[in-house]
Amino acid sequence: MFTTRDIADYYNQTLNHYQQWWRLDRALAVHYGYWDKETRSFVEALERMNSVLLEIAGVKNEDRVLDAGCGVGGTAFFIASKTGARVTGITISEKQFEYANKKREELKLDHLVDFGLEDYTDTSFADNSFDQIWAIESITSAQDKRAFAKEAFRLLKPGGKLIVADYFRNPDAAPDKYRLLERWQNCWGLAEILTLDEYFTYFQDEGLFPETKKDITGNIYRSSELMYRYYLLGWLPSVIYNTFHNTSRFAKNHYKSGKYQYKALKRGLWQYWVVVFRKK
Repeated sequence: MFTTRDIADYYNQTLNHYQQWWRLDRALAVHYGYWDKETRSFVEALERMNSVLLEIAGVKNEDRVLDAGCGVGGTAFFIASKTGARVTGITISEKQFEYANKKREELKLDHLVDFGLEDYTDTSFADNSFDQIWAIESITSAQDKRAFAKEAFRLLKPGGKLIVADYFRNPDAAPDKYRLLERWQNCWGLAEILTLDEYFTYFQDEGLFPETKKDITGNIYRSSELMYRYYLLGWLPSVIYNTFHNTSRFAKNHYKSGKYQYKALKRGLWQYWVVVFRKK
């Protein structure tokens, strides 16, 4: 089980890994990419994920959007630049916060985008502040999904939407005899990966009802496979480096995540869904 501080430390300790392997300076994304006939490269896949989610969410110019678990701000910048909507991104990682603010100045989006160091289960924003909340691969870090759902309900305006793109445990999968999901969680500082139905129960109890759901597991498969290739390329250099350096907790084992997430996906242990919840 990980604390909020543990999760912040994970992202602080591995930011340089994402810069190297996840093309942060070009894509500003720490999520899986979306591959389809329009996608020709990994950077394009990362950007395509934002495009697909924007199509599903239907953000309008006058909307106020919260990116809950915003990473280095790529999605917030994308929404603002494509729609003109005002976007606030929040993260608990000090290094992500600094990186996002630096990029905001470079992109000259200060008038549309701002960032805060905030826990998405307990924010400082007023009730009914946002038309939409986006959570891309961020709720998997929340130990208490109900606390997130309760806070999202409080922050959304009546009729507002919560857009979730995340990993979900496959309830029909064979037993995880090699503990692949648990090992993956330990590499990324994730909470237990839940099923879609378990999410629905928590969120509906708090007044957020599923409106749209889409299984895009097939569209993220190539990103998962690419991460496995990175593991194959990086495991020996990582072992050698760790042997001679005092590497931090998460940075030491981060490379192993490429193996565990891919093997778990190949065994059908997890799926990737996009779900839109609406506040009634």
